[in-house]
Amino acid sequence: MSETSINTQHSSKGRGLNTPLFLLSGGFIALFCAAALVDLEGLSAMVDWGFNVSATYFGLYWQVLLLATFLIGLVLCVLPGGRAILGGLSAPEFSTFQWGSMIMCTLLAGGGVFWAAGEPIAHFLYSPPLFAAQGGSEAAVTPAIAQSFMHWGFLAWAILGSLTTVMLMHYHYEKGLPLAPRTLLYPVFGDKAINGPIGVLADASSIIAVVAGTVGPIGFLGLQVSYGLSDLFGLPDVFATQAVVIAGLVAIYTISAMTGLSRGIQLLSKVNVILAAALLMFVLLAGPTGFIFGTFFAGFGAYLGSFFEMALYRGDAGLFGEPGWLGWWTVFFWGWFMGYGPLMAMFIARVSRGRSIRQIVIMLSVIAPIVTNFWFTIIGGTGIAMELAEPGTISAAFEGFNLPAALLAITGNLPMGFVISILFLILTTIFVATTGDSMSYVISATMSEGDSPSTAVRVFWGVAMGVMAVILISVGSGGVSKLQSFIVVTAVPVSLILLPSLWDALRITLAKGKES
Repeated sequence: MSETSINTQHSSKGRGLNTPLFLLSGGFIALFCAAALVDLEGLSAMVDWGFNVSATYFGLYWQVLLLATFLIGLVLCVLPGGRAILGGLSAPEFSTFQWGSMIMCTLLAGGGVFWAAGEPIAHFLYSPPLFAAQGGSEAAVTPAIAQSFMHWGFLAWAILGSLTTVMLMHYHYEKGLPLAPRTLLYPVFGDKAINGPIGVLADASSIIAVVAGTVGPIGFLGLQVSYGLSDLFGLPDVFATQAVVIAGLVAIYTISAMTGLSRGIQLLSKVNVILAAALLMFVLLAGPTGFIFGTFFAGFGAYLGSFFEMALYRGDAGLFGEPGWLGWWTVFFWGWFMGYGPLMAMFIARVSRGRSIRQIVIMLSVIAPIVTNFWFTIIGGTGIAMELAEPGTISAAFEGFNLPAALLAITGNLPMGFVISILFLILTTIFVATTGDSMSYVISATMSEGDSPSTAVRVFWGVAMGVMAVILISVGSGGVSKLQSFIVVTAVPVSLILLPSLWDALRITLAKGKES
């Protein structure tokens, strides 16, 4: 079939549901939840095996893939074609603030709040093997911040949609191909990727990875907010409280989904950005201001100075060895972020119409990472300063890798700690709600013929992810933990879907440079 006929076939804005894709992806997730209820131990054994295989044999490939994605994105910015406007609009659909807010809130999500508190403290107490500083000492501060920057910085953000967004916007808005993960395989498989089983598998793999990556934070939010309510108000930290928290969260993003992309997600994102900015400004001024700025610049200098060394660090793993520390940190994060890659690119393509290739890459690969790094320094750096001043202040609460306890220990030691702790829990809830809303949108869009999925389908997936989270926490926190490990397994097929973007985004940009 020619590209012209494909364009005609896929240019409709219909809302018909792709039933095989719905059954394949939804059925797989339902089976996972059923297995957790029936035999969590057996499921755990399978997931652990899959995690080890994925981390061992794909870890190095993922490290190279993320590094190459970031570097090629920078190349696109300096090419003449980088000025090309994508999306078929002469002016942006959303203002720069609205656009940046939706991207930051959707991609950073609630994980960014708790990890911002927990990861710097973890690396401070147990220095990464590349730096091997004495844990808990002043010498461990800069390496801890630098390693956190690596995991939540340039490479993490670039894989979430810099090159893939360029591809999807070109093929969808200019060539009429579907706004779906399968389109990322079009340069390799042509029409077979669009209309064949390869495309269905690509879409299903991407949906399963995103559902796993989103249900995890939803479930953890239930556990974290329940812990916070218990710590702050004395409410019982039990399954009923966790389920009510998740139900409230689902209600927020379901109502948002019903109001549409240009209102719901935009409103949640705007509230989120304002609240986040206010809280960070308060922590910056009320906390150790000088220490935060000094730590940020020292950490960023170490991050840039050891950038390639950290990006390609293998330790004792070699090419295909037991990943150890690398598997539970870098490879885990890379798998998590990659799993979001194709569907995040769909979301970014939808909100970036009228933006140039250069604007998209700079926002995703440069501006968002630096903002995230400063965010991590304000929250995590404050915790490190408190721990340095009085050992045990944060580490005692953090023992056993208790992320919500670390956050509440930091906020609780600030002026007006009780109020600030409550506001941080609200902020995290809105963060996860924004992600739940936008991910239910892109999952539904993948299953629909056009890029405007019906409200009913969006609501279904939003509620379904909440129900899955409740099912998994009903068997204990181990259910959600296994889902987190499963994220790495789901990233294996998705990482192959992302591979063509390394050369095709460059080809598209070069072609646009010749057209101008």
